[in-house]
Amino acid sequence: MDARTDDKAPRVEAASGFVHSVHVRWADCDPALIAYTGRIPYFALEAIDAWWEAHVGQDWYRLNLDRNVGTPFVHMSLDFRAPVTPRHPLACAVTLKKLGESSVRFSVAGSQDGVLCFEGTFVCVFVEAKSFRKMAAPPDIRALIGPLAVSG
Repeated sequence: MDARTDDKAPRVEAASGFVHSVHVRWADCDPALIAYTGRIPYFALEAIDAWWEAHVGQDWYRLNLDRNVGTPFVHMSLDFRAPVTPRHPLACAVTLKKLGESSVRFSVAGSQDGVLCFEGTFVCVFVEAKSFRKMAAPPDIRALIGPLAVSG
């Protein structure tokens, strides 16, 4: 687990999906005293990685090394709504929007103190990690995450 993650903050299931709490640090900020723009996708990806571990039992590292299953991103988009600062924990709600034959689409909404700071869409494809060839979602993973998809 990353040192910025607040271990004391519980990960809970919310109506919008899995919520992962990130402790934003001073080192994450730019001269404007808000989180550096490049850190926002990092926080979202950290939350998605935590989602995999919570729902599949393996994070990206273990999926790649132990299962030979990779999930590289083919699309990311973010809309910024309010600044992210170290003042409050960053709650990243992860929702599995769609599970396709060989892809997964997530939405991540990051908020602090009840204020929406960013929202984004992230699409991954399943690949055989060693060969980097596209593959269908493994049946056991599909069985675990399929029921969590909110559409399709």
